[in-house]
Amino acid sequence: MPPVVRRTLSPRETPRALRSLSAWTPADAPAGGLHPGDVGWLLRHSDATVHLWVDARGVGRTDPRIDTRHDAAAPVAVGFLDGPVLRVTGAPDTDLGAVAADAEDLLVRGNARTDGLPVPGWRPRSEEPRLVFSWTPRPVATRALPVEESDAADRVRVHRSAFTGSTFALKHWETMRASPAGHLAVETLVRTPDGDAAATATGWFAGPGRCGLLEPVGTHADHRGRGYGRDAVLGACAALADRGASAVAVLTPAANEAAAALYRSAGFTLLRENHDWTRPDHA
Repeated sequence: MPPVVRRTLSPRETPRALRSLSAWTPADAPAGGLHPGDVGWLLRHSDATVHLWVDARGVGRTDPRIDTRHDAAAPVAVGFLDGPVLRVTGAPDTDLGAVAADAEDLLVRGNARTDGLPVPGWRPRSEEPRLVFSWTPRPVATRALPVEESDAADRVRVHRSAFTGSTFALKHWETMRASPAGHLAVETLVRTPDGDAAATATGWFAGPGRCGLLEPVGTHADHRGRGYGRDAVLGACAALADRGASAVAVLTPAANEAAAALYRSAGFTLLRENHDWTRPDHA
């Protein structure tokens, strides 16, 4: 397997990683553990760190079109730590063995799982799979409207209500939208007839003919069970389709039956289950 070199990128250095992930995204559903939108959502944090693995054989060759560390080495994988999980997507047909070997110092005790990166000696985690759903573009009717700057506080309020314990704040939304991935985001907001913010969905574009992603989707606790979440989802899906997305995917834990029911009601179909890889002593 070719040797690799890992680049550790700050948020402003992520465009090359985003371009690579977009180029590697297939038409029907994200490959591996990451979509450009996963990085986009991570970039709500100003101190976010993204890892880019490149082919070591190209390190040192300069290319003026490349601004990240000023080398022309071909990217082979992108990843980041999502809590204890190292999430990775590799270029198509890439042998990820060298990436797994290089990632050993990231997989310290406590970081005992990977998503999209098979590690020798580890095994797929049988419990807590995530369901991968996909939506095919079609005409929709929805009450959702695009999130404007004047809606930002309401968009944040819905998210904090939808996700117990969330610390998402207006500064995070502003950082995300100003990040190198901000232009990939589409966001929708659904209001009640009285004007209260009820549900939001954030979609991420990966390029024409490639699958978009929903991350995150939430309904305010006071307005569940009335179809607002479904409308937010369909609005984001329609916006991604209008930009040229071939499909829209969403992932949810299998145990989250309410979310799975929401996506099925919006016309999503189940494609597969994703299982993390885990150390044998953590299985």
